[in-house]
Amino acid sequence: MHRFSPFVRPLKSGTAIVLISIVLLGCGNSPLGAKAQTPEQTTVAPPRWTPRPIQAPRPVAVDTAARDSVPANSAGVDSVANDSTGAKAAKLDTARADTAKRDTTKLVKSHAALPKPRKNPFPLTARDSARWPVPGPPELPGSILPSHRVVAFYGNPLSKRMGILGEIETEEMLRRLEETATEWARLDPDRKVFPALHLIATVAQGYPGPARKYRLQMPDTLIEKVAGWAEQKGWLLFLDVQLGASTIDRELSHLVKYLSRPYVHLALDPEFAMKDGKVPGTDWMGRMDAVEVNHAIDVLTRVVDEYQLPPKVLVVHRFTRNMLTNARNIKLDPRVQVVINMDGWGPPASKRAAYKWFVVQIPVQYTGWKLFFKNDKPMMTPEEVLEVYPKPVYIQYQ
Repeated sequence: MHRFSPFVRPLKSGTAIVLISIVLLGCGNSPLGAKAQTPEQTTVAPPRWTPRPIQAPRPVAVDTAARDSVPANSAGVDSVANDSTGAKAAKLDTARADTAKRDTTKLVKSHAALPKPRKNPFPLTARDSARWPVPGPPELPGSILPSHRVVAFYGNPLSKRMGILGEIETEEMLRRLEETATEWARLDPDRKVFPALHLIATVAQGYPGPARKYRLQMPDTLIEKVAGWAEQKGWLLFLDVQLGASTIDRELSHLVKYLSRPYVHLALDPEFAMKDGKVPGTDWMGRMDAVEVNHAIDVLTRVVDEYQLPPKVLVVHRFTRNMLTNARNIKLDPRVQVVINMDGWGPPASKRAAYKWFVVQIPVQYTGWKLFFKNDKPMMTPEEVLEVYPKPVYIQYQ
C-alpha cells in the first residue's frame, strides 16, 4: 500500500459492480420494443450546441467624488439653521459622536473574537512557484483554458455510489451544479465558468466480462441521455475512461463519435488502468504512463483536425506519484489542453499535501482539484481552494 494511502478512494464492492452490470447489460444500445422508422417519418436533428458559460456581474464602481460633493444631511442643516439658539445643532453633533463611539467599540470586539488564520503546513516554495505557469503552446481560438474555469459534477446515473451525477434526482442535480458554478464565478469574476457533467463512460469491473477486459462500456442510450442534458444547457460533457485491462486505443475508438462534438471532452483515470494481470477492486493501484496519455492526445488532435473543432480538454486524475509515470514526458499540443486533477480525498491538509507533491512539483500544463461531498472531512470551501497556487482551473465534485 502506498504511503499516501489516505488519498486512495475505496473501490466499489464486487456485489455492487455485478448488480450494476446486470442492469446495464439489459439496457442495450436501443430501447426495447422500438419501432422501425417508416419512410414517411422525418428525423428531427438534435439542437446545435451553443456555449453558455456563467459570468458573475462585476461590482459597480461608486463615484466617491460625486458622492462627497453632495452636502450630507441637507434637510438637517435647514432645520438647524432655523433654530436661533443652536441647541438642536449641539444635540445632533453629540448624538453623532456617541453613535460613532458605540459602533467602534463593537467593531473592535468583533475583530478580537475572530479566530486566527491557520498556518499553511505546506507553503509554496520559491522553487515551486517558479514552475508555474507552465510554458506551453499558444492558445488557439475557442480554447476553454485558462480564460474559463470548469466546474463539474462526477458520477454515473446508474449508480448512487459513484458520485453526485447519479446520487440525486436529475433536475435537482442540474440545479445544484448551476448554483455551484455560479458561486465559483462570483468568487473569481476574472474567469467565466463552464458547468460540466463528468460521466464515467467506461467503468472498471472486478470480473473479466466477455472481452476479459475488466471494464464495462456504457451503452449509447446512457451517454446520449447525459449528452442531451449538457447540449440543451450549453454546458460541457467529460467522458471518463477507467481502462481496466483494456487499452487507450480500444476504448477511445468507441468514444470518438461523441468526442467529435464540440462540447464533449475526455478524462483518464490511471487508478483503474491495471497492469501485470492485476484486477480492479483489489489492493493494487493501477497506473498509466505518459506514452498512453500521449496516445490519447494524438487521438484528440486528429478529432479536432478532422471535425474542425475548438481545442479539447484532457483531464488526467492523480493522487499518488506512481499512478502517473514519466509525467514530464507528456507532450503539449495547442489542440489539447491537459489538466492534472488532484483526485485525493481527506482533510484539507492532506489534500494540500497531495496537490503540492504530485501536481505542483511535477508540472504538466493546467491543474484541477476534486472535492468529495462525503469523504472530505471537512470539505474545503471554494474560497479555500482559491488560496492554493496555481489556482485550479478545473473543479470536480463527487
